[in-house]
Amino acid sequence: MDFDHHYAVTVEWRGDRGTGTSGYRDYGREHLVTASGKTAIEGSADPAFRGDASRWNPEEMLLAALAQCHMLSYLHVAVMNGVVVTGYTDDAVGAMVQTHDGGGRFTSATLRPRVEVADASMVELASGLHHEASRLCFIAASVNFPVHHEPETRARS
Repeated sequence: MDFDHHYAVTVEWRGDRGTGTSGYRDYGREHLVTASGKTAIEGSADPAFRGDASRWNPEEMLLAALAQCHMLSYLHVAVMNGVVVTGYTDDAVGAMVQTHDGGGRFTSATLRPRVEVADASMVELASGLHHEASRLCFIAASVNFPVHHEPETRARS
């Protein structure tokens, strides 16, 4: 049985410098991403597209969503298989190509989870759980580019 889930966010542009979008260089890319009851996310465009490097850009947020989803799916699969995860960090990277018409698309993402488990006897099983976690990840199942995995697993010292 399938279940529907619904989400709502508000994206508010904050880049009007007094003349709106009167010219390509005349407006800021700053915006605010909000959802009811949550801390706001300050967003902008990638600096390559005249954005503010100190703010999150959509490309980073997409990559973060993939990494978060995989982590949460992995933690679920781990507990269901009796693997005790004691640490998890992912240094994810993504690649995007810009097309001649000004558009573009992601061509791939690589997740690099570093997993720490409670005991050395869990390392092999824990290493193999990434495939199942990827299969269960809603975000990875929703993108049209490959999401690769380069996991490392070790036992807690």
